[in-house]
Amino acid sequence: MSPSPTATRHGLPRRRPEWAGRNYTLLTGAAVITNLGSHGALIAAAFAVLGAGGSGGDVGLVAAARTLPLVLFLLVGGALADRLPRHRVMVAANALNCLSQAAFAVLVLAGDPRLWQMMLLTALCGTGTAFFNPAAEGMLLSSVSGEHSNRAFALFRMAMNGAGIGGAALGGAMIAAIGPGWVLAVDAAAFALAGLLRAFLHVGHIAQRAPGGGLLADLREGWVEVRTRPWLWSIVLQFSVVVAVVGAAEAVYGPLVARDRLGGPAPWGMALACFGAGTIAGALLMMMWKPRRLLLVGTLCVFPLALPSAGLAVPLPVWGLCAVMFVSGTAIEVFGVNWMTTMHQEIPEEKFSRVSAYDWFGSVSMLPLATALAGPAETAFGRTTALWGCAVLVVAGTAAVLFVPDVRRLTRKPPPVRSPAPATPAPATPDTARGSTAGVS
Repeated sequence: MSPSPTATRHGLPRRRPEWAGRNYTLLTGAAVITNLGSHGALIAAAFAVLGAGGSGGDVGLVAAARTLPLVLFLLVGGALADRLPRHRVMVAANALNCLSQAAFAVLVLAGDPRLWQMMLLTALCGTGTAFFNPAAEGMLLSSVSGEHSNRAFALFRMAMNGAGIGGAALGGAMIAAIGPGWVLAVDAAAFALAGLLRAFLHVGHIAQRAPGGGLLADLREGWVEVRTRPWLWSIVLQFSVVVAVVGAAEAVYGPLVARDRLGGPAPWGMALACFGAGTIAGALLMMMWKPRRLLLVGTLCVFPLALPSAGLAVPLPVWGLCAVMFVSGTAIEVFGVNWMTTMHQEIPEEKFSRVSAYDWFGSVSMLPLATALAGPAETAFGRTTALWGCAVLVVAGTAAVLFVPDVRRLTRKPPPVRSPAPATPAPATPDTARGSTAGVS
């Protein structure tokens, strides 16, 4: 009788699935660590600005300083991640994040931070993120086999979202107990630990890149991959609008509606928590469900993202708002897993990071503009009309994508056919008894 595929050579069951290899496990663990720290640090940065005597506008300037480098450096980061070993780009980005957050923490703990100093350090942290994200996504895509990609991406996203929820809750409690400076210091330590884990990633399975024609040539190659795939550029264009209006509704209008109509910040915090719970539910669903038409199912699940804006426009009571936030969180997670699975299936491995960079760039490029225009739009049209406009843009943009044939027709490819086992297996030895788990550490 052949050994169980989940048994070790000592006959004991594995603690992780066969498909969760060394790189996948390290990437997931490091992502949990950084999300625990970063979500608390986002809250800490805002309270650090306010604690230094800053206004709500100053909080917005510090937040914009974090976002702007994403727009400026994402494409360069993607090109470098496909040219250099991805894990080295990730570790270098983590080092920059660690140093910038550590300096921010020292500045706050010293007691007299200036606005320009906080903006500069936050911008450095955003620059690290711009170089990290394409490399990290490319590394994750290369660490999973096609047969198990759906479950692996769902579990990874569930771990990240759960860590984000826990990090925000823990960060808020720590700010109240010991102040924002120490939360920023914890975030710096989290980046250091995550960078150490990522230094142990194996890249031997990734073919060496042939010398290219330079950074611009690499960017052009990545653009060709995007431009020649209608399903890809159409959905990236769709999300440039969706992310912008959803971000404006949730970052600007949501707190205002909560203050004026729902009784204060606590109901809005509860609604955001329900969105996070929905993402976890969506990831659990996608660990069991493998839809055949990846992009059709994913795109249909973008429509519910209009519900929070519509719910704020009414506005719904707190329980109703929590319900639509939960539904939208579940739906966007279904889209996210299907999107990652499609990218893994359709994009050549050596171009993962460049294509991911164009995807990220398209998704965040209009967000700073949308949040900046949210206030003037409310003044010009009224808050209710602006929120209904956000909902209509989500629905219209998503409906337009369904007219792209590839979005409707692209299907999941079957896993490769494995060679049948020999009729008479050789006697088991300490090496052969590991079965198909020999390559899993």
